Amino acid sequence: MPHAKKRRILVTSALPYANGAIHLGHMVEYIQTDIWVRFQRLRGHECHYVCADDAHGTPIMLRSEKEGITPQQLIDKSHSEHLRDFRGFLIDHHQYHSTHSAENRALTAAIYRALDNGGHILRRTISQLFDPEKQLFLPDRFVKGECPKCHSKDQYGDNCEVCGTTYAPTDLINPYSALSGATPVERDSEHYFFDLPAFDAFLRDWLQSAQLQESMRNKLGEWFVEGLQPWDISRDAPYWGFEIPDAPGKYFYVWLDAPIGYMGAFRALCDRENLDFDAFWREGHDTELYHFIGKDIAYFHMLFWPAMLKGAGYRQPSGVNCHGFLTVNGEKMSKSRGTFIKAETYLKHLRPEYLRYYFASKLSARVEDLDLNLDDFRQKVNSDLVGKLVNLASRCAPFISKHFDGALAAALPDDALFNQFAAKADDLASAYEQREYSSAIRDIMKLADAANEYIDAEKPWVKIKDDASRAAVQGIATVGINAFRQLITYLKPVLPQVAEDAEALLNITPLTWADAQTPLLGTTIQPFSAMMQRVEAAQTDAIIADSKEDLKEEAAVGKNKAAAETCDWITIDDFAKPDLRIARVLECSHIDGSDKLLRFKLDVGELGARDVFSGIKAYYQPEDLVGKMVVYVANLAPRKMRFGTSTGMILSASGDGQLHLLQPGDGVKPGMKIG
Repeated sequence: MPHAKKRRILVTSALPYANGAIHLGHMVEYIQTDIWVRFQRLRGHECHYVCADDAHGTPIMLRSEKEGITPQQLIDKSHSEHLRDFRGFLIDHHQYHSTHSAENRALTAAIYRALDNGGHILRRTISQLFDPEKQLFLPDRFVKGECPKCHSKDQYGDNCEVCGTTYAPTDLINPYSALSGATPVERDSEHYFFDLPAFDAFLRDWLQSAQLQESMRNKLGEWFVEGLQPWDISRDAPYWGFEIPDAPGKYFYVWLDAPIGYMGAFRALCDRENLDFDAFWREGHDTELYHFIGKDIAYFHMLFWPAMLKGAGYRQPSGVNCHGFLTVNGEKMSKSRGTFIKAETYLKHLRPEYLRYYFASKLSARVEDLDLNLDDFRQKVNSDLVGKLVNLASRCAPFISKHFDGALAAALPDDALFNQFAAKADDLASAYEQREYSSAIRDIMKLADAANEYIDAEKPWVKIKDDASRAAVQGIATVGINAFRQLITYLKPVLPQVAEDAEALLNITPLTWADAQTPLLGTTIQPFSAMMQRVEAAQTDAIIADSKEDLKEEAAVGKNKAAAETCDWITIDDFAKPDLRIARVLECSHIDGSDKLLRFKLDVGELGARDVFSGIKAYYQPEDLVGKMVVYVANLAPRKMRFGTSTGMILSASGDGQLHLLQPGDGVKPGMKIG
């Protein structure tokens, strides 16, 4: 039944970073959000869905510099690719924008000034980590080290991915630059802070009143145990982003203007469609605001963001819905295994509804990781969509077209099945509303089973051959077609293109949720044509193979670019500069906290013993290298690393996806010169 009151809803999903391709891990969130939005609109509610590229930050600046293009050119290129992939997966953003937009710049400045005028911006001189090799202040994500709380290694400078703790980069134990590997030095700089502790009482109340998953509510409650801390919202030049008003050389931290990007995107939609911006972003209006995000960015959306909105005079989110991560075949997505699958790669081989359906069949309101098991994926799509849903139409529509000129019966011979399906509407609506998609899918497929069992029991293929029962076939097929129409109605948020195809087959206007309550009778349908095909193992195998090729192409592009940049001829004098020596491996061992490096002690003859770190851990076992002869660069400047100082380099060859140490032949001795 239609909802008693028409709701006005604004929905967002997290902003993909404009520094990489959309992959299937991203698609979990966008598919989950798109299903919910389509469901609300199917029910007759006003529901707007906006998103944008997250286009600021040091990574954008560094990558554009590396590619020899401007940051604007990089984010324009990413924007075009992201839009292509979202449209390919039938994600219906009503506005897909960019955080580097005029709307976002104006809103960010206005919100900052409102916070500053309200006394919520603090100014402090802080000690910040600086890369002495790259000559720039290091953003949080470009500093790595040991978590100060749980002591996990190689954690980023803003939060620990193991225990979830957030901290300042200077809190890391044994920090190092992710750009150069150098040990950062501390330098003083004036920074701007948002006074988060001032919103302690407000946030405690909001966390209890907002629509949040209980597990996330409890997790965020841990922040209050040790007390909220002011949040650093500024970064020093060079930085790609919006400059802070009246603060030359100071820029807003990307996480300050990123969520404001939701507002910027909606502002652009309002300007285009003449919507009331304040009705959705100011207090006192009967509207709803929901964010769909990954569990890893909950802190920003459930603490900083509502406090910022409160301080600047805006309404807070009605709810924040978190989801887990995607694994493939039970393991973390991996480029080397071909399971780091780009959206573009998937769409080259399979239609989007297959994945939309599979994800829906797995998604619930809980914050759980989702596994894409490719064998299970094929089985579920082939069984449910091809074998049950489309099969129902293919069994019934041909009888109507061939024997009754495409005309459905004027009445149902038995309305029990139709009434059974209609009675499930409220339960299914509740499941969709609560994001319990897997529950909805299970119940819908039970209905599909019941419809196919009805056709099996009535045997229209037998009755059509008997003149006495021939007329009954029209009624039986009409019951089946109506069951198919009800199933399509319930699945329309998940399978929008299949729903359009079904509407064309049935010769009807776009379905609404209420249509499941009224049978389709006495109308003429179109001839049936295949709506879906089975997924074969060869297709999923090809996706994996192409994903591995993507990795090879990326590596080749990087190598070719590096070669092009360094292909100038050298002289014999240039070649003579490296002091290449034969060295014997005296000791070789693993390094705690590093997943790439091995520690070597080398005998270099007259030069004595040398300590070297080499990134070949993935290719060799330490015990296999002891006693081997290697080629060593003796006059390379020592490099201080967090594990110690590496004096020189061991040479290796690459090119087939492996690293091979250069090992000289018989008769050589430690210390011998090469050249």
